Amino acid sequence: MHAMQYELTFPADYDMGIIRARVSRIGHLLDGWEGLGFKTYLMRERGVHGSPVNQYAPFYLWNTVEGMNSFLWGGAFQGLVDDFGRPVVQHWTGLAYEEGVAAGAPARVAVRSRRPVPEGAELSEVMADAAAGAGRLAGLDGAVCAAAAVDPRHWEVVHFSLWDHDAPEASGEVFQVLHVSAPERERLARGHRW
Repeated sequence: MHAMQYELTFPADYDMGIIRARVSRIGHLLDGWEGLGFKTYLMRERGVHGSPVNQYAPFYLWNTVEGMNSFLWGGAFQGLVDDFGRPVVQHWTGLAYEEGVAAGAPARVAVRSRRPVPEGAELSEVMADAAAGAGRLAGLDGAVCAAAAVDPRHWEVVHFSLWDHDAPEASGEVFQVLHVSAPERERLARGHRW
């Protein structure tokens, strides 16, 4: 499993209706994408859920590298690049994925938390704790799913969770969910990945 996200941050007075319309127009294009566990079309709007910025920031969980590469190099990503410029694509190696207690419900918000891996930490313990954290998130009221992943280049752990209500119990940056493409969500392996 591979996690991926890019962020497009816009001026404070940007009309976020443009992003809503874009997702409404093209969001379905990945509904059948081979190798994609799910893509969440996410947006932060200045002043909503405490966001200081206007931002479009889709988050992906990939089942296969081939699916991810096909998206990035096969033309689908190029449309975004043509419209907004080429963003930095953050990438994390999957640690754990869990379906939540509200797995069948539509996702309304997503929460992403990132934290550095402390220098000198026992890596196996940090990763086991991060994987267990995904399980704890998935067990909370309203959790649709939760994942944990690590970027070993920058030594950062990320937790990502989807929620069926606007008041998640998770801490972190809160995003509005505009659409979810989940062609292979059921194939995402549960539990920790080592």
